[in-house]
Amino acid sequence: MGQALDIEIYHNGEWQKAATFSVHGVTGTHFENGTLEYDIDYVVKHMDCDNANHRVAVNYPVNFALYTERGWPAFLLDILPAGSAREYWLERLNLKDNDSAHWPLLQCAAGNAPGNIRIASAARFLEEMKGEVAHHPGFERKDILKNKTAFLNYAESCGAYIGGGCSAQGQAPKFLLVEDWHGRWHVDGALPDSQIKKHWLVKFPHEKRKEYSAILRNEAAYYEVARQFGLQTGNPLIYEDDVLFVERFDRTVDVHERANVKRHGLESIASLCGLNDFGGRKAHDDICERLAQCVDDPKTTLQEYLKRDFLNIAMGNVDNHCRNTAIIKYETGETALSLLYDFAPMFLSPEGIARATRWINERPTGMPGWAEIAVQLELLVGESFHDLLYEMVDKIERLPETMKECGVEPEIISRRIAHIHELGHSLQEARRALNNSFGLR
Repeated sequence: MGQALDIEIYHNGEWQKAATFSVHGVTGTHFENGTLEYDIDYVVKHMDCDNANHRVAVNYPVNFALYTERGWPAFLLDILPAGSAREYWLERLNLKDNDSAHWPLLQCAAGNAPGNIRIASAARFLEEMKGEVAHHPGFERKDILKNKTAFLNYAESCGAYIGGGCSAQGQAPKFLLVEDWHGRWHVDGALPDSQIKKHWLVKFPHEKRKEYSAILRNEAAYYEVARQFGLQTGNPLIYEDDVLFVERFDRTVDVHERANVKRHGLESIASLCGLNDFGGRKAHDDICERLAQCVDDPKTTLQEYLKRDFLNIAMGNVDNHCRNTAIIKYETGETALSLLYDFAPMFLSPEGIARATRWINERPTGMPGWAEIAVQLELLVGESFHDLLYEMVDKIERLPETMKECGVEPEIISRRIAHIHELGHSLQEARRALNNSFGLR
């Protein structure tokens, strides 16, 4: 028996039906004759001005083609609830936690995801669920901070998950909240756009694993180190009373036209590379090649990507999997690497997370071959990456001081110093190799 998901996309202040994904015989991650097809009216409207933001995903140009799939289209996994949100929806829908749950979770729980796409049936389901609870006037920020347990309990009972409040991926409690023009906080999806001043991702400590508290405590400081390092960052993160407030960058509000909330397309690197399961991996080399093909400014993008990896190595953000980096797609048609997010001291995790994404020439116990990588990236964009390596040596060597200035805890700094020195030494070796090769530098 066939099943179908209607996919909607947000453009010019309204949700529009964009495409339908249809399958026959869903069995876990496999199905017979899975197809994705754009809506005819949508194609007629956008085919002549097709850009990344008009597409449900970069790999699916807007046209009359029938895209055949033998597994999940990777972009749908971006909006599939994970972590705490998945646990909530599995219980809500009385489902077992296996791959067969993907379809009903998309049908019912993918109605308010980050980015600018949603599943139409899930959006309707969320609206129906809102009717089950009384209207709440919202919280003051101090109420969230002073009584976290009460807030978490009440948020669930009054529909926090309904509005996508815990749809952000991850295991610790994360809520998508909005702040109204009077400074009160609500679940994302509970207010009309005209009443929203800012959109937030709010992270709470892991209730069962206290070891994660240090990660949460230091994430805001890590973000400031990244800013000082020259990475593309958003507004400062706010850490207060064991709660982290992160202002979202996939939503922008026009303060002069309050009803105008822009929902920017957000697509993970996993989706960009066609990874249609959560455990799939790609080498940095392959990711860079794919990025160079789809962003508007390949050189700046790959420079930024490389600098992020320097910091991931130096500061121990080992959880650098392909869903922790994304591209952002603006209504203007511009496509770029999104601002940095989920940058934290994940080497502290009690689960012993290994570095998720590596370069092809990188050994598990050694540093990548930076000189070779620089030459490889130059071939992709036709411009030099040598100067970037030279500039990074001094910045890497100053990292312990920068970390201290930005408020990273002393114990973390001391545990990273050896890694920082090792990275700095490897970059110096790369500089010497480039100096000695074919008259370069």
